[in-house]
Amino acid sequence: MFNYEKRLEYPIHIKETNPRLAKAIITQYGGPDGELGASMRYLSQRYTMPYKECMALLTDIGTEELGHFEMIATIVHQLTRNMSMEELKASGFDDYYVDHTLGLWPQAASGVPFSATMFQSTGDPITDLSEDMAAEQKARTTYDNILRLSVDSPDVTDAIRFLRAREIVHFQRFGEAKREDCSKIQRRGKPTNSALLESHYQSEHLQDIGMSRPICCYTSK
Repeated sequence: MFNYEKRLEYPIHIKETNPRLAKAIITQYGGPDGELGASMRYLSQRYTMPYKECMALLTDIGTEELGHFEMIATIVHQLTRNMSMEELKASGFDDYYVDHTLGLWPQAASGVPFSATMFQSTGDPITDLSEDMAAEQKARTTYDNILRLSVDSPDVTDAIRFLRAREIVHFQRFGEAKREDCSKIQRRGKPTNSALLESHYQSEHLQDIGMSRPICCYTSK
């Protein structure tokens, strides 16, 4: 159950009009490393986490990503709400305008629509947490790129810096969750080497779902 508060996670008050910058930032609304995909990824993965702490973490971060989704929408809206037709045409925003006028629609900066194929939910905790860590780093890189484009827009830069900082925190929390997942296996008397831990988990997990033999893996000599 969600409780909606009528305020943003971080205040956004953009006074300028900059449709060219909005066209870049919208990638974090519906692009490959954006906030919509992040929220769907974590809120889907949570159900198959074996430990309540991991489930709670994915619920918390997935919910926060919905707040970030709202922040990106607010940034794009405030950057475009007062633009003239001359500004629209000069910035190249007319391609988007034809389909959506000034409505918010999830797409990448390139115009590619959002797709659920941009994220995974495998049901394997180690696989999913590894993807989550990579996803946060990719989002952080995207925000780094946006910051390079927004140097002349302090109001935008302020909000983007906040979002970037949260990606770093999420990366750290997922790393802690992955280590804790392995340590719980270790406390049950399993091997201590991290590679052996993952190997043991995979074997144990396959038996749990009715596969008597683990999938064979090739190893280099």
